Amino acid sequence: MEKRIQQLQEEALSALDQAADLKTLQDIRVSILGKKGALTDVMKGMRELSAEQRPRIGSLVNTLKDQFEQSFSQRQEELQQLAIAEKLASEKIDVTLPGRRQVAGSHHPITLVTREICDIFSRLGFSAEEGPEIEKDFFNFEALNIPKDHPARDMQDTFYIQDELVLRTHTSPVQVRTMLKQAPPIRIIAPGTVYRRDSDLTHSPMFHQVEGLLVDENVTFGDLKGVLIHFLNEYFGADLGVRFRPSFFPFTEPSAEVDIACVICGGKGCRVCGGTGWLEILGCGMVDPAVFDSVHYDAEKYSGFAFGMGLERIAMLKYGVNDLRLFFENDLRFLKQF
Repeated sequence: MEKRIQQLQEEALSALDQAADLKTLQDIRVSILGKKGALTDVMKGMRELSAEQRPRIGSLVNTLKDQFEQSFSQRQEELQQLAIAEKLASEKIDVTLPGRRQVAGSHHPITLVTREICDIFSRLGFSAEEGPEIEKDFFNFEALNIPKDHPARDMQDTFYIQDELVLRTHTSPVQVRTMLKQAPPIRIIAPGTVYRRDSDLTHSPMFHQVEGLLVDENVTFGDLKGVLIHFLNEYFGADLGVRFRPSFFPFTEPSAEVDIACVICGGKGCRVCGGTGWLEILGCGMVDPAVFDSVHYDAEKYSGFAFGMGLERIAMLKYGVNDLRLFFENDLRFLKQF
């Protein structure tokens, strides 16, 4: 029995020294001290010894157990430190590397332009209204004096979802919806996203507009000119040249295009304005009585004017951007300038 204990002691302590990882170390502990372990088996065999032999053998067993547990704890600590060192070596952080800078965001230039325009008109008493981007044919065309056979529908290059459902080509439907909801006086602007099948350096299939509408008694074309000239002088500068040219829109009569003196050359003539010294900036006109008929307004009692402008064009002039596509590419080098 003594030889067996001595042999077990040598084998157990040698196995602990050779254990390469914590799992192997734990398996060795179970094989020695577990319920079916070698030392447990020795202790069971003590029942067959004589009364004189038991104290001697019991002392050897206790010594073996104490030495094994002490060696186990020591080897366990060594393997744990080794595992930590290996993990630190594989997951170390080089603190000399430059940190990852948190890039601060900024408002998109279209957002900045929209807010500035809305702020100017709000000081003139206009409120901002919104409407759906998927619009019924009635609101997008028919109520605006554009029947199904009207050639202006071809000019719009419309995205049709269904026969009577379109992606709105302008924000004018918001004007119609507002007039159907409330009686005059009305003074609103309608900023929003619109869609047309067109794409090049100066056109996008999705772009943004701000349209305006004022309806009341005794509204004249002079009121329209006064409001728009005030807006353009507020936005581009008090000394800005402004001119009105006769034009045509199905929903206004009379209609006009509004030009401003080129903000690049100051009206002297350059590549941007084609040498004319003028830039087309927006369209406008007096609301056609046919539109009032669609919303059940008395055209004999009320009159009004409407106008509309593309926000991308405004932003290109304000910030000197020469490619419309830059507004939609989400290039941080471009956007962080604003």
